[in-house]
Amino acid sequence: MISNWREWTKTILWGVVLAGGAAAVMRFAFGLGVTTGLDDATPWGLWIALKLGFVALSGGGFTLAALVYVFRLESYRPLVRRAILLALLGYGSFIVSLIFDLGLPWHIYMPILHWQHHSVMFEIAWCVVLYFSVLVLEFSPVVLEHPFFQNAVLQKALHLLHKTTPVWVIAGIVLSTLHQSSLGALFLMAPHRVHPLWYSAWIPVQFFISAISAGVMFLLLEVYLAERWFNNEARLDLMQKLAQIGKFTLGLYLIMRVGDLLWRGVLPSALDGSWQSVLFAAEILLGGVLPIVLLSLPAIRQHKETLITSAALVVGGVLSQRMALSMFTLWRPAEQPYTPALAEVLIAFAIPAAAALLYLFAMENLAVREGSTQAPRIHEALSHPQWGAYQDHSLWGVITQRSLLAVFVVALAVVLLPNQNNAMATLPKQPVQAGRGWEKLILDGNRASYQVNFAHAEHQERLDCQVCHHLNIPQDDASGCWQCHSDFSQPTTIFEHGLHQRTLQGNASCENCHAGAHNRHTAIDCQECHASTEQGERVSTFTLEAPGYVQAMHGVCLECHQRESQARGRADLAVCSTCHFIPQPAPEGQARLNQE
Repeated sequence: MISNWREWTKTILWGVVLAGGAAAVMRFAFGLGVTTGLDDATPWGLWIALKLGFVALSGGGFTLAALVYVFRLESYRPLVRRAILLALLGYGSFIVSLIFDLGLPWHIYMPILHWQHHSVMFEIAWCVVLYFSVLVLEFSPVVLEHPFFQNAVLQKALHLLHKTTPVWVIAGIVLSTLHQSSLGALFLMAPHRVHPLWYSAWIPVQFFISAISAGVMFLLLEVYLAERWFNNEARLDLMQKLAQIGKFTLGLYLIMRVGDLLWRGVLPSALDGSWQSVLFAAEILLGGVLPIVLLSLPAIRQHKETLITSAALVVGGVLSQRMALSMFTLWRPAEQPYTPALAEVLIAFAIPAAAALLYLFAMENLAVREGSTQAPRIHEALSHPQWGAYQDHSLWGVITQRSLLAVFVVALAVVLLPNQNNAMATLPKQPVQAGRGWEKLILDGNRASYQVNFAHAEHQERLDCQVCHHLNIPQDDASGCWQCHSDFSQPTTIFEHGLHQRTLQGNASCENCHAGAHNRHTAIDCQECHASTEQGERVSTFTLEAPGYVQAMHGVCLECHQRESQARGRADLAVCSTCHFIPQPAPEGQARLNQE
């Protein structure tokens, strides 16, 4: 019965991975715009939210390593290898997810070569790389104990790794502490977009403490599942100890989070009945207060099922905090909502599904369950690795058994996933907002608060108006860029065929514009009727499609700035931060409380 449950779990996980694989091919073939719901107003979506969750659930790795190797609490040793395995898979999932999330994934190595020590992202990149390397070293002894690696050189390496384990443990604790907190520090740079109920100057510390609680409770869940999947009896005393650690750190996290909101006077006014305040209340009460109350009752702690319930509530509460902070409540323009695309969802769940398969493989074939009752027989099992489900456990048998599943899942994914043309047609619209002001124009087309303060009057004195206003709409002398380039990213048509038909007396007027067949190639030039659409000297050919706002603005401004940068010997003129900047947030008391 146990074996069947585990094997059916594998089959489901393989199905998710295969569907995600089909979506991954599309993502790398067509790019982010076609396969995700992300845009300039929502550059962070489901993938980022899950990445933060992966890291939070990996907190048990450095916590258990510290308890065993630093504080010498040997009672936790049976779980330390499993905790490190979970951390290794969590950080591996983070890195794989990052490859999908980067617009230029082949540049993932760039922070290693090009140092920007003022950037939080630089610290995060280095901490992830170094800590993942440390986790590989910490878990390597488990792999090297396999009979396949029983040779003199590798056994010397195994001996060296055992001797240097405290060094790697301490390095892992330091690096993970830096990484957990620096992820929270990212949100300190966007107080104008983070909802007041989730914003705090203490976010870095909150991330670190909540990661300990979530990581320990996730390990508690793993202990229970391992008992179900592998008939590996879960020791109640260890589960109770993990629950006590989780309860203590969770209480500290709640005191810090709610206390900070009360101290700054945010909490009373923010609980206004909006869906954000309801989500916050559910997160705090169900994911924080309730499990603390449950774990404080001796009768509750005597049963594995109630311990697991409490652990699941804690894990859910911390994941809710990460996802709400980075996706659900992050401010975006009301006219540009975010909905993850199907390919985005499939990839998002395929990554943890693949990690779960690796976990099952390691638990079946390596001596991960240190100190368990099955430990004396583990090497016998290692001689014949279990690759898959059902009766034939050979690699070829698994390939045969999974073939039908692969064909079915991939075919279904290909049918459901949009092709490039259909996806481009359904990309979310990003209407451009007009600039504000006159002598100094504030340009923030998508209202993402990454704006340009354009010295309009100064440019008028130095440049011909036609340099920017190269084409005007009828009966206008200086049309704004946003009037033609009306979508932030996508090209848009600037010719309204229906309007011309109605204005020129319907279908009978077709010959006024077309000679011969009625298509765009036989149409007369617009300038024959509309003198104000005469092109400026920078436009050689009039087209009916205007490029996206970003492309148009960069095409005019960046080209001129690069030319002037060389002519004047001023490198700063061609730097993004010369024009673009994030305005300072409003005073705390004026923070937006209802960001629908």
